[in-house]
Amino acid sequence: MVLRQGRRRFREYADPNIGFGWLRLIGATTVVVDHSWPILDPSRLTIFPASWDASPGYVALMGFFAMSGFQISQSWASDPSWWRFSAKRLLRIFPPVIAVVAALVFVIGPLFTTLSAAEYWSDKQTWRYLVGTSLLFLLQHQLPGVFVENPYPWSVNGSLWTLPMEMMGYVVVLAAGLLMLLGLGRWVVLPVLVALLVADSQIQATMGYHGDVGSLIEVPIGSTVAFMVPFAMGMVLFAYRDRIPLNPWVALGLLGLWIAVHQTPADRYVLAIMASYGAIVWAHHWPRRLEVDGRWIFGSYGMYIWGFPVQQLIIVAGVDDPRLLAVLAVPAAYLCGVASWVWVEVPTQRLRRYLKKPRPARPAPPPSPVTRAGTPPAEAPRPRS
Repeated sequence: MVLRQGRRRFREYADPNIGFGWLRLIGATTVVVDHSWPILDPSRLTIFPASWDASPGYVALMGFFAMSGFQISQSWASDPSWWRFSAKRLLRIFPPVIAVVAALVFVIGPLFTTLSAAEYWSDKQTWRYLVGTSLLFLLQHQLPGVFVENPYPWSVNGSLWTLPMEMMGYVVVLAAGLLMLLGLGRWVVLPVLVALLVADSQIQATMGYHGDVGSLIEVPIGSTVAFMVPFAMGMVLFAYRDRIPLNPWVALGLLGLWIAVHQTPADRYVLAIMASYGAIVWAHHWPRRLEVDGRWIFGSYGMYIWGFPVQQLIIVAGVDDPRLLAVLAVPAAYLCGVASWVWVEVPTQRLRRYLKKPRPARPAPPPSPVTRAGTPPAEAPRPRS
């Protein structure tokens, strides 16, 4: 029976990596569309009316973090080495960021600043942006004179603010993984989730409010806790993947439950559960007929980090309607994402081949046979010719 189910699943569903790739691409597209309204009208937070108190981009981010918690835990489980794990994570997150930051500072900035070239290059903020934003935890939002005449002049790339939180999730996975290596078992992910839930219930950060607990350098603590909740849920779903069934009907039921309780205090908890469980479920139940070449769907990270500056550039060109902005920005950001994947991410991912696992130790040769008295047995008699 189990064999039949496995064969049926193999025929019907795509590889989960393809499912995750599609979902991340859909999520990045959702974020770009959702940004098209507040970037033209900062009094708005999302495409939805304020009375709805909901944002498709915020839901997509919840799903992003849950998928990261699941997949990064999977990466650790496949190779539980702290230094190789750390090197892989750095190779994944930093090269695309450095590329977009360099393009903003050295190409887009000089072309679109309202300052003279001498003023732009001599301004300390130009170099603060280059160094601080490349390091993520010293994230800067403004380049001197760049996009200052746009409706949203406060950030040249407002999408980057979630990346330091992603990196903090990597640290959580690493810490939990090291504790598991010490023999504590997979249950260690449960106290992590409980602690984050308790902290989130106290801080009450939302899509438009970071919480009144300050920041860690440039990273808002309240929003970090809020996004770490689905990240930890992804960790739990991976750790207990043999115990927690991934049922599409349950995922749909959670979606309906979230819609029903959206305007109640239960919203923040049901939203995190719905987005986390739903993302993992649909990644594992993605239709097999939608399997495509990875280069067309694995550019979601590049699309996400390029989407905001692409929108700012389109606004500079004179677009002032959010619907038209979304129509133009989505394909442009998608092409940037594909370019990032092909020319930045794939080449840097190839560097992983230098992170070689140690060869397994050769088994010791079997001991020489001995007699009961502890002496080697006599040589067997040779057959006579």
